[in-house]
Amino acid sequence: MTLIRRTRHDVPTLNTATLPDLIFVVLFFFMAVTHMREVTLKVKYRVPEGTELTKLTKKSAVTYIYIGKPIENVQGGNAETHIQVNDKFADLPMVVDYVTEERDRMSPEDLQIMSVSVKADRDTKMGIICDVKQALIQANVVRVNYSALQKGKK
Repeated sequence: MTLIRRTRHDVPTLNTATLPDLIFVVLFFFMAVTHMREVTLKVKYRVPEGTELTKLTKKSAVTYIYIGKPIENVQGGNAETHIQVNDKFADLPMVVDYVTEERDRMSPEDLQIMSVSVKADRDTKMGIICDVKQALIQANVVRVNYSALQKGKK
């Protein structure tokens, strides 16, 4: 009778030397494809509808101003219309300062095509929009757009 010996087969160990490289590649991939939101909205913004609309071409040269009622009650339950620039509420003199700072930060190429996009809620009173427009005139802004959706599309 022959005795059959069973030999143990060792499983080779996993080489983890390239694991940090792989993790960094995946990290850079997600950093490249992820869109980071620049502004957290603090105002209710329901997009108005329009008929004669055009798309903005170069969005790096666009500065956004949001107008609407606040999402959360601010200043003791005050629900009047607010102006938001970046992540904070602003009044009209702050809008002028904000646009001036944005203009100073832009490159010369973007400065030539700089525009301000006003994203106002559809129920915003025209008086507030006119006040913002006057503030933009004080800040020497030449191009002003008003964001809207094509009429009939939702």
